[in-house]
Amino acid sequence: MSGIETEIKFAIKKKFGTPWRDEAQSKSEIRQGYIPAEGCTVRVRQRGEKAFLTIKEHKGAGELSRYEFEKEISLDEAEHLFLLCKGFIEKTRYLVDYRGHTFEIDEFHGENEGLLLAEVELHSEEEAFETPEYLGMRVSHIPYYYNSFITNHPYPTWREKVPEEYR
Repeated sequence: MSGIETEIKFAIKKKFGTPWRDEAQSKSEIRQGYIPAEGCTVRVRQRGEKAFLTIKEHKGAGELSRYEFEKEISLDEAEHLFLLCKGFIEKTRYLVDYRGHTFEIDEFHGENEGLLLAEVELHSEEEAFETPEYLGMRVSHIPYYYNSFITNHPYPTWREKVPEEYR
């Protein structure tokens, strides 16, 4: 797959607990790492029994859309590419359908335990959508919440910068 990706990322309000676990149509375990690159993000991901190589253009401040190239690769290829990665993320991803959109809710593990994020992919930046009540502030523009950032800057090192209702 390749093309323009438009997504919005949200922090999750902790006061609601974890209702997405029961609302999810599916869940999967994800391990991903990032290969150092300039001008783009290069990610290797294993999701269940599948693996992917993804290259994403860096987006500017406030931008929601960017070019993305993704290709399925073999698990063996992923294991070899993981050797080039600097830092890893482990998370459980829950897919929750809500009023015509699918929200991907990530519950991070390991060094990023306690971090909860959600994102929704849209067809355009102008597309209207509604969010479940447990989604809070938009964090698409805040680098702390980028997966590529937290691979080398775990959540506990910047957690105090997060508003209390999201910790």
